[in-house]
Order: sequence, then C-alpha cells, then structure tokens
Amino acid sequence: MKKALPLLLLFICTTVFSQKTDIVILGTDHFSQIYKEDNPNTDIKSDKRKTEINEVIDLIGKYKPDCIMVEELPENQPEIDSMYNLYVKGILNTSSRREIFNIAFPIAKKHSLKKVYCVNAPGGTSQSLLDNGDNIELYKNETLELREIVMAKYKAINNGTLSFKDYLTFLNQPDTYNKVYHLKYITPARVRNGIFNGTDEMIDSAFVNTKYIGAELTSVWKNRDYKIYSNIVTTQLKEKSKRILLLIGVGHVGSLKSIFRDDPEYNLIEANTILK
Repeated sequence: MKKALPLLLLFICTTVFSQKTDIVILGTDHFSQIYKEDNPNTDIKSDKRKTEINEVIDLIGKYKPDCIMVEELPENQPEIDSMYNLYVKGILNTSSRREIFNIAFPIAKKHSLKKVYCVNAPGGTSQSLLDNGDNIELYKNETLELREIVMAKYKAINNGTLSFKDYLTFLNQPDTYNKVYHLKYITPARVRNGIFNGTDEMIDSAFVNTKYIGAELTSVWKNRDYKIYSNIVTTQLKEKSKRILLLIGVGHVGSLKSIFRDDPEYNLIEANTILK
C-alpha cells in the first residue's frame, strides 16, 4: 500500500495540474443559403457585409486560436488544404459564400496557421422525416415557433437592419442554441408510435423501432455529433493544440457542448464572450 501511494499522488497531481484544451464552438448559419442574388444585404461578399465579417474575424483573433476546425468531411482534407494554400498565397479565386472560405480561412491566415482541419461526419438527416405519431403536435408547434424566430432574423438581414456580426451573436446566445437543441434532441423523444415520412440513407429502416420513432431520429443526429466529437478530439491529440476554434452549424452547438461538458480534458468557452 505504501509503495502505491506515490504513484497515486503522481496521478492526482498530473490530473489536477494538466492543462486543459480550450474550445470555442462558433455556431454559424450557411451564408450561401441566405444569399439572394438580387439583394446585396444577404451577400457575405458585399462591401458592407465583408466589413461586418472582418469585425468578427478581429474579435475572434483576440482568442488566438492555434487550431481551426470546420464542418467539412475529413476525406475532403486534401482539397481544403490545396484551396487554403492558394488562399494564403492570395490566388484563390472562388465565388463561394461558405463560411469556411469567408471566416475560417481569413482567421487561419491571420494567425499563420498551417491548415484548417475537416472534422465533419456523414449525416444531414432531415427533420421532416418526423411528421406523425403520438404527441407529434408538440414537435410541430415547437418547430414553427423556432422557425418564426429565425425568419424574423432573415427578414432583418434582407432589409439591412441586422448585421452579420449581430446575427452570429444571436445564433451563439445560449437561449438560441438551446432552443435548437431542445427541438432536435429533447422534444422528439415525446413522439411515439409513428413511421418516418420517407427514407434516408442514414437510417436503416430494418432496425427502426416505430414505438420510439422520435428517439430513433434523435439517435441518428446524436450519432453524427459523437463522430464529429471523435474527429475533433483525435485531431487535437495528433496536433497537440490547446486553443481550438470550431465553426459549425448552430444545430450542432447544444449537442456538442453537452458532450464536451463531460470531457474533463476540455474547457468550453462561450463564443459570445469573444464576440463582444
């Protein structure tokens, strides 16, 4: 017993004093989907919107990330590496309005990072698959309520009264991403005894228990988030990074945060604390 004590003390000291990895999960919308060709207010590449995004980039710069991760599949890493190298050299010519090119790349270049890491996982299962079953009205009503909130923000973007910075700030308020989390991961479990409206390549219908139809859909989403989490933590182990910035769709934020809160090796930093 006495011989084991020093090893126990060493383990305790190592655990207590080991430096955690900071992670900021920045929830985003897909700016390419917001864009309307006839409305410059919706264009992340317009002079007005670029100024707003540059403000976001400067604010995030104060966090000084040493690793930037994005919602892109790992198998696309060579393509992203090639495009990032062209961007760093100032010769990338793309009309894309995706956040990876307009937010992640500029931040990475500003901090002289060697690459931007792809940590997405296959998924994209539609919420519309769940449209029937006991208590379905709970799910449908909550969907409509959230949609009304988002559409009001889209209207403000369209008429130019809401900046992209303020929109990102809105998305990263706990009240916002927790509403999304509740709709995707909590309410569906109340829907039972139904069938999916259509098929999806992410769902093997042979193993779907229709008694728990809502929970079946949630399990698909959560499964994807755990795979994204795995991509994040294994990338961190390889790169030894200590200040991660993750750009990902706001629909993943609440779920990923719930996972990282259970990981003692990580310190979650609220995105809004650096967007002020």
